[in-house]
Amino acid sequence: MLQKSYPYYLANRPVAANTDLDVLDKYSGKRATRVAFADAATVRKAIVAAHRARGAMAKFPPDARRDVLEHCVRRFDQRREELALALCIEAGKPISDARGEVARLVDTFRIAAGGATRIDGEVIELQVSERSRGYRGMVKRVPIGACAFITPFNFPLNLVAHKVAPAIAAGCPFVLKPAAKTPVGALIIAEVLAETVLPKGAFSVLPCSNEDAGLLVEDERIALLSFTGGLVGWELKARAGRKKVVLELGGNAACIVDADPGRPLDEVVARLVSGAYYQSGQSCIGVQRIYVHASQYDRLKKKLKAAVGKLRMGDPRDEDVFIGPMIDEAAAERVAGWIAAAVKGGAKLLAGGSRQGNLLPATLLEKVAHDSDLYRREAFGPVACLEPFSDFDDALDRVNDSDFGLQAGVFTGDLAHAMRAWDRLEVGGVIVGDIPSFRVDNMPYGGVKGSGIGREGVRYAIADMTEPRLLVLRDP
Repeated sequence: MLQKSYPYYLANRPVAANTDLDVLDKYSGKRATRVAFADAATVRKAIVAAHRARGAMAKFPPDARRDVLEHCVRRFDQRREELALALCIEAGKPISDARGEVARLVDTFRIAAGGATRIDGEVIELQVSERSRGYRGMVKRVPIGACAFITPFNFPLNLVAHKVAPAIAAGCPFVLKPAAKTPVGALIIAEVLAETVLPKGAFSVLPCSNEDAGLLVEDERIALLSFTGGLVGWELKARAGRKKVVLELGGNAACIVDADPGRPLDEVVARLVSGAYYQSGQSCIGVQRIYVHASQYDRLKKKLKAAVGKLRMGDPRDEDVFIGPMIDEAAAERVAGWIAAAVKGGAKLLAGGSRQGNLLPATLLEKVAHDSDLYRREAFGPVACLEPFSDFDDALDRVNDSDFGLQAGVFTGDLAHAMRAWDRLEVGGVIVGDIPSFRVDNMPYGGVKGSGIGREGVRYAIADMTEPRLLVLRDP
């Protein structure tokens, strides 16, 4: 069970200022716990503390940063079931998926611990002409300064980890605003960080309103803003001024199944089911559009329809449940409305059913109009659109016919097709032999077009959170 209440963390310390924020059990709809909710004055204090901590964090030795991160790895490992249950309750995530996210939390901090002592510079050969003879150049990477992080509800542990762990490894103090619907995981991470010897002001974790979080966007003492969430991120970028901005803003990921998928069809179907419907489709790289070669289409459709129809929906604490609740009823109602509009526009419903509050059955459609919301926008729910193709290049064009470009999957046994997909697909990552939902926490992760700018993945985030500083020595 969750604690009765949780404090927020201001400059490394827990503050039980109030219990103003109710956190709901997403399955029952009942209050699960209460959380301290920060006001604008508290957010300002956190910014000041982070700004003042820049020097102390920059001086905090790399081996000490590593030790902090390794402490977190040990403590998260000890608290796996507590963290998984918190996810299950506050996010409505099926318990098996919740355990998987806890494992990724541990992985991310472990990778960052290894990276903390490997932030290397370089020697630059400056003697490129007679004018520069006798000069030597060296570059090291230094922390960028205070960072602001804003994270979404769908991965309350791992998406927090992908900002917090690299910041500690890089030597950057930070202020984190977790999603108000799912703040508990971030507060447990903060509780573990508070056990360490990080310098005062190194971190603050503050559930707060979107309006008060605007201070994190606009304050010039913040050197970097990293935001994961919806398309409002572009508006935040416009307000951010001179600070560096990293955005991960979602997608409507596509997967191609070629004439030769390169895998047994049953395996392909199992992966498509996982990609489209895990955690009720609430993933930026969830499979939303599936393009299947005409020679495989009827067989795959039959198998996929049967597999989707068998998915069990219900209480996410039940080990056999695959489809849990969406984050709230409004989200489920929106996706159900898009499905209904697509059917009205000529789509054929292959699998699905009626919404029950914030529970929406796994849904599969074909013949979905390309101008419908369900095809063009990010559904962020348990629904996928299926359609055939006869020419591989045409399938690539259909994948690219999107305002988003996060990741794409390609099942093919043809190496030339795999390489062509890598060359032509306008996405941040091409996953060959698997679904676009595949992610390992040390790989570069991010997108193009409406999906954002910059990359996460520990090493790439550390690069964003540091900047090069040049030293030139003239030989006397």
